[in-house]
Amino acid sequence: MSVMVVRKKVTRKWEKLPGRNTFCCDGRVMMARQKGIFYLTLFLILGTCTLFFAFECRYLAVQLSPAIPVFAAMLFLFSMATLLRTSFSDPGVIPRALPDEAAFIEMEIEATNGAVPQGQRPPPRIKNFQINNQIVKLKYCYTCKIFRPPRASHCSICDNCVERFDHHCPWVGNCVGKRNYRYFYLFILSLSLLTIYVFAFNIVYVALKSLKIGFLETLKETPGTVLEVLICFFTLWSVVGLTGFHTFLVALNQTTNEDIKGSWTGKNRVQNPYSHGNIVKNCCEVLCGPLPPSVLDRRGILPLEESGSRPPSTQEASTSLLPQSPAPTEHLSANEMPEDSSTPEDMPPPEPPEPPQEVTDAEK
Repeated sequence: MSVMVVRKKVTRKWEKLPGRNTFCCDGRVMMARQKGIFYLTLFLILGTCTLFFAFECRYLAVQLSPAIPVFAAMLFLFSMATLLRTSFSDPGVIPRALPDEAAFIEMEIEATNGAVPQGQRPPPRIKNFQINNQIVKLKYCYTCKIFRPPRASHCSICDNCVERFDHHCPWVGNCVGKRNYRYFYLFILSLSLLTIYVFAFNIVYVALKSLKIGFLETLKETPGTVLEVLICFFTLWSVVGLTGFHTFLVALNQTTNEDIKGSWTGKNRVQNPYSHGNIVKNCCEVLCGPLPPSVLDRRGILPLEESGSRPPSTQEASTSLLPQSPAPTEHLSANEMPEDSSTPEDMPPPEPPEPPQEVTDAEK
C-alpha cells in the first residue's frame, strides 16, 4: 500500500515584505527592482577584462612577465566578489512597525503634542537623542511608522528606511548602507586599480607592437585594444574620483547623505558626534568594525494566520468526498453475551396458565 506524502507550502517572510525590492534564491539575494544599470556594470567589467585576457595578456606574459595576467586576475576576482557582495546583500533595511506598534506610537505622539486644532499644521514629529554630548534629532517616518535611528534615512527608490544610509547606487543595483558600505568602498577601490592597470598595460601593448609594425598598423590589427582604451579612459575619471570622495568621507566618518545635506558643516556648524577625531580610528570603525546582522529575518516562516488561510490538501479533499462507512458491529459468541443485570424483584410476575375447557356432549 503506497503512502502519499503531502508537503505543506511554507510562506517565507521575504514574500510579504513591503518596499520595492526583488528577492532571489529563496530570499538569500536582495536587490532593488531597477537593475538595468547593474547589468551594464557587469557587461563593462566582464567585456573589458575578457578582451584584455584574450589578447593583451598573452602577448605581455611572453614579452614582459607572466605575473601580469596573474595580478590582473586577482584584481578582477576581488572586484567581482565585492560587487556581488554589495549588490546581493541587505544594506541595513529597518523593518516597518506592526499595526499595534504603529497605533501605540500614534498614541504617544498625540499624548505628547496634544490635540491639534482643525486647520492647523501638526508639529513635526521629532525626538531628541544625545550622542557624545551632542543632541541628534530622530525623525518620524510616515511610511514605515517608526522613529528612524540616528543616521538612518528613507530611500525613495527602494521605499525602505536604511540604517546609516549613504546613497542609492544604480551601478550596483542596491542601496548602500551600514551592512554593505565597506564592500562598496572596496569595490570602487579595486575597480579603480583594475581600470588603471588595464589602461596602462594596453598602452604598453600598443607601444611594443608599434615598435615592430608601426602605430597605424597596430591600431588596425587590434581594434579590441582601442575599444578597451576608450572604455578605461572614460571610466577612469569617474571611478577614481568617486574613490577619492569616499576615502575623504571614510576619514571623517561621514556619509554621502550627511555631506549633501550639510549635517555637520555649513550653516549648522555642528560637530560630527560620530567622528573620533582620528583618521585611523574612523577608517577602522567604518571598514573593520563588526558587521551587524540583518534584522529583516527574510527567510523566517510566517504563521498560518499571517500567511493566509491554508487550502485543504489533496489527501484531505479526497477523503472528504468518499462515502462514510458505518461503524463496524462486533459479533459476540454465546459465551461472550452480556449478562442481564436486572434483579428478580424488577422482573414482572409470570402470567397464570389458562384453565382447561370442558367438552360438552353436543360438541362430541
